[in-house]
Amino acid sequence: MPLLEVSGLSVRYDKAQLLNALSLSVNEGELVGVVGPNGAGKSTMLRAISGLVQWEAQTKRGTTGDIVVEGSIKFDGESIEAMPAHEIRRRGLVLCPERRRPFRELTVLENLKAGGYLTRSKGELEQNLQRCYQLFPRLKERAGQISGTLSGGEQQMLSTARALMFEARLLCIDEPSLGLAPKIRQELFAAIEQIHQSGIPVLLVEQEVGKVFQMADRNYVLSQGKIIAEGSGKQLMADESLRAGYLGL
Repeated sequence: MPLLEVSGLSVRYDKAQLLNALSLSVNEGELVGVVGPNGAGKSTMLRAISGLVQWEAQTKRGTTGDIVVEGSIKFDGESIEAMPAHEIRRRGLVLCPERRRPFRELTVLENLKAGGYLTRSKGELEQNLQRCYQLFPRLKERAGQISGTLSGGEQQMLSTARALMFEARLLCIDEPSLGLAPKIRQELFAAIEQIHQSGIPVLLVEQEVGKVFQMADRNYVLSQGKIIAEGSGKQLMADESLRAGYLGL
């Protein structure tokens, strides 16, 4: 049984169909990549999986029209499509959103502790903190620095580390390399591979297709809200029409 199983997921904002009967899965121990052109629905997919689109639908936040979410989302065999986002997070499905978003007025250490607010044991909190510092040594160096003064790359490191501060059983990461310098991107990808190798499954949405295909066990190609291809990086790269039409390669 997959750890995450999404079946027939559709999202409509007023008259705009952002996802159309999308299905995918992530198994224990996998790193699964999702690639596709801008506007394909990748971020909407992650937000729906983590319960944020449904929260928008209930509160009418961020839109003046109706939001309709349909389909099945199961995490560890449990249906979560109607579950509040904080309950999904409590079960270990963690979203690291696009464009970073630390608490800018807090220090690095305060941000990390905020990520572990559900952790009951101080020992476990400290253990998770040290794991984050091992993955991202720069964060340890800047523990007392106000997060809003960090570089873009450091803020992305902080956002990823904060997501790991409470028992992540599946880490969903949205466009981590966006706007970062090549050297920082490589550091970040290396850390994501370490997270995967430590046993935490990863669902990675990313524009840098070649790097994703190197890292991922399986990949999905998303276009106009639909999954149009699935396979290993080698299999997808061998399809010339797919490379030219959807991958920009």
